[in-house]
Amino acid sequence: MGSLEGRVAIITGAGRGLGREHALLFAAEGAKVVVNDLGAANDGAGADATPAEEVAAEIRARGGQAVADHSSVADWEGAQQLVNTAITTFGDLDILVNNAGILRDRVLVNMTEQEWDDVIAVHLKGHFAPTRWAAAYWREQHKAGSGKRRNLVHTSSTSGLFSNPGQSNYGAAKSGIATFSQIVAKELARYDVISNCIAPGARTRLTLATPGLEEIMTPKGDAFDEWDPANVSPLVAYLSTAECPFTGETFFVQGGVVKRVQSWTMAETFEQGEQWTVAGLAAALGPIAAER
Repeated sequence: MGSLEGRVAIITGAGRGLGREHALLFAAEGAKVVVNDLGAANDGAGADATPAEEVAAEIRARGGQAVADHSSVADWEGAQQLVNTAITTFGDLDILVNNAGILRDRVLVNMTEQEWDDVIAVHLKGHFAPTRWAAAYWREQHKAGSGKRRNLVHTSSTSGLFSNPGQSNYGAAKSGIATFSQIVAKELARYDVISNCIAPGARTRLTLATPGLEEIMTPKGDAFDEWDPANVSPLVAYLSTAECPFTGETFFVQGGVVKRVQSWTMAETFEQGEQWTVAGLAAALGPIAAER
């Protein structure tokens, strides 16, 4: 029996890259999968039903259960329809993996309002909207006496957690997603819902669009392919099991490496029993800057 046997999962952005690998592994582990993908280009333009349909068909050809969905996760009604598709098709929803994303890389002084808005919408709202509708369903089920362990897995990025120049829109959204996951974990604990986040390192359409990364990510002979997106999916599956003990955590994963990411923490402390002056702060804090 697979680790996700009988569970119903939605995976967004599952037509290609990481999402596709997640969907294939989830199905192999026994999950019934809603393969969501709008089928847009890297920058979010256009739509194509083919990627989601092909992945769903591949799962069914292997003996699994899957249905394709083409809703935009950044659309309020579309996100609701996505959740309803899982419930209508498979009778329930146990897991939501938020993975869909786009890129509109630009240095800040050249970035347009549209480039900012589109990336924030797909990543940040695209995590919020499906999560909101899933959470509403899970709350109803819990109150009706049909509660059980439900799982959320969100997708952040090292670009957001550790900052990457040229990606202020993408990085801000990805950093926000990690915090969103933590807050959701606290809010939904009463309904037996856990929420975790990953920051993956893998070869995808988005990462290959970054100058200089294609050469780094190209497999070298028979060596272990640390950039294969399939390496990420086992962690996502583990965080989606009913027995997963973690919630509110973020994990970096690349190749065979998994690291728990420590959230914001307080560092040096300077305290006195009266209001600080500018000169006093300069004297107290200045040495920190000199040491960095």
